[in-house]
Amino acid sequence: MSKKEIYEEFKRNPKDIRFEVLCKGAELFGFRLRGSKGSHRIYVKDGVREMLNFQNVKGKAKPYQVKQFLKVVQRYKLLEEEDV
Repeated sequence: MSKKEIYEEFKRNPKDIRFEVLCKGAELFGFRLRGSKGSHRIYVKDGVREMLNFQNVKGKAKPYQVKQFLKVVQRYKLLEEEDV
């Protein structure tokens, strides 16, 4: 999937995103796993001030965390970066 397809899928239905799909989406946008503890994973990216904290709840991502990810993508114009 391309960045645009992932972004649109997350935007369309943030309440029904699987945790692993959100993590893979963050990595597609250039975020790297900084650490994990329990059900939480922290992702960071050079040039982005915010850290992304995702929590696995029965295989699903929390909707507010999906929305935070979408806002970071918009704020830093990450969708405009070239797909690799």
